[in-house]
Amino acid sequence: MAVTMLDPKTALVVIDLQKGVVSLPAAHPISDVVQRASALADAFRARGLPVVLVNVIGAPPGRTEQAPRVREFPAGWAYLVPELNQQPSDHIVTKRTVDAFVNTDLEARLRSEDVTQVVIAGVSTSMGVEATARHARDLGFNVTLAVDAMTDMSLDAHTHSIANVFPRLGESGTTRDILDLLATRSA
Repeated sequence: MAVTMLDPKTALVVIDLQKGVVSLPAAHPISDVVQRASALADAFRARGLPVVLVNVIGAPPGRTEQAPRVREFPAGWAYLVPELNQQPSDHIVTKRTVDAFVNTDLEARLRSEDVTQVVIAGVSTSMGVEATARHARDLGFNVTLAVDAMTDMSLDAHTHSIANVFPRLGESGTTRDILDLLATRSA
C-alpha cells in the first residue's frame, strides 16, 4: 500500500456513513472509521478541496442469492452521521444503488470542479466503496482508497477488496498517509 501523490484537484468521497448503515455490525469499530473519515473531510475542506458525502436510500431491483440486510429503511436511516460535520459546501449524493456514480450527478459535479482524483472512504469496502472506486477508475479518475477509513460487514470481504481488488483500481493508504500528503501540498 502506497499513496504516492494527490492531484491538485482531488475530491474526497465518503460512502454511506449514515445512521442506518453505521448501526449494522461491522468488521472494524465503526467509531474509528467515522473519526478517520471526519478527519479527512475536515482536512479537505480546510484546503478548499471538494467533499462529497454519499448516502443510500434504496436498493436496485433484481434477485440476489443473499438477502439484503435491511428490507425497509426506517425513519432516519439515511441521515449522515453528525461526526462528518456536514457543511454547506459539501456535495450530497443520494443513491439507490451500491455505486455512487449510477443515476446520480456525481460525475458531472466532479467534472464541473475539474477534479482528476478521488479519495474514497466509507462503508462497505466490498460493495459501495469498491463499486464506486471501480466506476471512478473506468471514468478516468485517479483513485486513492483510505483503507483505515472504511470497513465492511465481513472481515473476509474487506480484506479481499484491499488485497486483491484495490491494487488494480488505484493506490491505497492510511488516513495518516493522505493527511501527510495534504499537509505537504499546503506547505
